[in-house]
Amino acid sequence: MNFAPTKILVIRFSSIGDIVLTTPVLRALSQQLDGPVEIHYLTKKSYATLLEANPYVHQVHAIERTVQEVLPTLEAIGFDYIIDLHSNIRSRVVKRKLGSLSFTVSKCNWAKWLLVQWGIRRKPIPHIVDRYMDTLRAFSCQSDGKGLDYFLPADTMVTDQMQDAIRCPYMIAALGATHLGKRLNAAQWINILNPITQPVVLIGGKDEIELAQAIVKACTKEMINLCGGLSLHQSAWIISHSQMVVSGDTGMMHVAAALKKDIVSLWGCTSPELGMSPYLPGTHSVIIEPRNRAKRPCSKLGDRCKYGTDSRCIQQLDVQEMISAIETLWVQQTAP
Repeated sequence: MNFAPTKILVIRFSSIGDIVLTTPVLRALSQQLDGPVEIHYLTKKSYATLLEANPYVHQVHAIERTVQEVLPTLEAIGFDYIIDLHSNIRSRVVKRKLGSLSFTVSKCNWAKWLLVQWGIRRKPIPHIVDRYMDTLRAFSCQSDGKGLDYFLPADTMVTDQMQDAIRCPYMIAALGATHLGKRLNAAQWINILNPITQPVVLIGGKDEIELAQAIVKACTKEMINLCGGLSLHQSAWIISHSQMVVSGDTGMMHVAAALKKDIVSLWGCTSPELGMSPYLPGTHSVIIEPRNRAKRPCSKLGDRCKYGTDSRCIQQLDVQEMISAIETLWVQQTAP
């Protein structure tokens, strides 16, 4: 007897890191539910590529501006369940219109507000992946302990410059970040990268081109600068071949965690306390935070600093601590 598949719509509109962090939910639904399962994913068009090679996703539905663009298609499919991992106005519109039984992530906004505004820590904020997985309690799905997924399409273009980069062991320096409270400046990167002996590959988007050029110009060591020249999948490919990754609290940090890389993660105005630390990355990964900054976290997104624009928390990271962490991880990664 053939059974109709259980049709599930998962919603997360953005962004890179947040979508990568939803992948344990997709795997759990696919592998732990009884009978055939058909998982659909609703996101923004600019992030749909993240899911194109995911074997647990039957179909990606992408919007540019409004959910009205896809609602007729979603209504015609007839979903049994909705897993809302975004919990915003758009996702509420979808849930109300489709009328399917839905399960919604807890954003812990009150706990985050108390922590950011007043430094009140009533109880630890669970990691976002644990909160995502908590939406599946009714299905008796549990974490399998395998961490995040990142699936590269088979046709990912590998350029000559990318091939040149992997000819010897190297580390990644991921320069990009949406907000200044998460982003190291040129002087910091130069002070970190110049003294170390490890080969370095710089990655980032078009916004990091000038920053990367300044770093390369000031450093005496040779670097491979790929900023502005890689797609998202190409960036993941170059990360997958690296020995380790140095990154701020960014999407590339979560991509590196999905690829099980050892990570030196650098934190400024945000904090791992908010539940967004690297999830099950390489076992030797290190978190570095500024010292003597009792008011942290300054904001949820890194867009504000309680200490002012001239003394952002990210600028107070200890250079020697970062260098030591990189060198220690490198030895662990390259030891015979």
